[in-house]
Amino acid sequence: MTEETWGHVRKELLKAVGRSSFSTWIEPLRFADLTDGVARFTVPTTFIGTWVERNFADAIRQQMLRAGVEVERLEFAVASSPALRPAPALAAHASASPAAAADTARRQGPAAARADDGETLSAPLDSRFTFDSFVVGKPNELAHAAARRVAEGGPVTFNPLFLYGGVGLGKTHLMHAIAHEIRVKRPNLRVLYLSAEQFMYRFVQALRERQIMDFKEMFRSVDVLMVDDVQFIAGKDSTQEEFFHTFNALVDQNKQIVISADRAPGEIKDLEDRIKSRLQCGLVVDLHPTDYELRLGILQQKAEYYRGQYAGLMLAEGVLEFLAHRITTNVRVLEGALTRLFAFASLVGREITLELAQDCLADILRQSERKITIEEIQRKVAEHYNVRLADLIGPKRVRTIARPRQIAMYLAKQLTPRSLPEIGRRFGGRDHTTIMHGVKKIEELMAQDSQMAEDLQLLRRLLES
Repeated sequence: MTEETWGHVRKELLKAVGRSSFSTWIEPLRFADLTDGVARFTVPTTFIGTWVERNFADAIRQQMLRAGVEVERLEFAVASSPALRPAPALAAHASASPAAAADTARRQGPAAARADDGETLSAPLDSRFTFDSFVVGKPNELAHAAARRVAEGGPVTFNPLFLYGGVGLGKTHLMHAIAHEIRVKRPNLRVLYLSAEQFMYRFVQALRERQIMDFKEMFRSVDVLMVDDVQFIAGKDSTQEEFFHTFNALVDQNKQIVISADRAPGEIKDLEDRIKSRLQCGLVVDLHPTDYELRLGILQQKAEYYRGQYAGLMLAEGVLEFLAHRITTNVRVLEGALTRLFAFASLVGREITLELAQDCLADILRQSERKITIEEIQRKVAEHYNVRLADLIGPKRVRTIARPRQIAMYLAKQLTPRSLPEIGRRFGGRDHTTIMHGVKKIEELMAQDSQMAEDLQLLRRLLES
């Protein structure tokens, strides 16, 4: 069987099993030879070979028969095994030109094989998520700089790099960008990127198939391990145990680990303390909610791209500024709104004006109206001044608690439509006159204390972003 024939079989298998299964299980296969009706393949690990043999052997054999290849059964062996060599037909094909020979050497050489194995075992990467397409602003500049440092290589200065933040703030974008950059600049490294859910799925599957040693080998032989949304392993005791040992094994080998989550390690409920401790021993970086300038920058970059896609489409002044001001939830909603706007304007053949944007995006604009709650204000103030939420609401009158409490009362009056009696009820059943006194006190202090004014401005920005 020639390489061309195997390429045709692979294309048919992609249609038959789907992109996800193909990338994980079929793509790592390397055809070795065909002798006496036995097709032999090399695989990165025994675990993959066993899984493919049990779940995809019939599909592979069926597609080979359809391609005119007489095959009775398949055999799989780990790539490093001397029992299997590249087929002579493939070697002859590769030697047709120096460039082809170099390409074959690149694909079949040990170092390159390691890089390729890491790529095929990883979850798919989005080609749009690169450093070039990442818009940097104050809320994410530290995370961007740290991600750049990891991608550039050199001595591991902080391990792990832990990125956390809310939905749509750029965690996954930076993770993909790191993987893309490493694969381009250091192709000899084996990079494994996957979600915590995929890590758990592969671990459970290895337990079920009694292939746990192959699982350990696969995850502990990588050069860079990247796990997205690690909060999903919280409460899964066996998976946490294996993740802990994998983490330690890689750190001991001075291999880089990059982790993301929706909150800081110490705030992930049901995550084992020893894992929280390990995650906090590196660099923990918070991606803050986007500010107006960052949202506008993202929109400008996206609009520039769409101007190339929709030639001749006019964008009126003030539209991007309007969207950056009104849509503050997250970047995904922001980009989705602009995508819809350009598509709609193109279909109806109209200029993108402020009026068109308001009509086309009415539902998104309604959903994006920020509704700040008293509970949210209390949490933010308690975090900012490092006091317990129970004390902020409770009866204690010491100055270190009373002043933050009055600030929370002031913000509740300014940022919510709640009445004074209702605000009083949310602050431990206090009388509305107490709330009035607290609000008045903060108004007086703001005029005298610049630090107080700065704190209030910061808190308002955090709550409104």
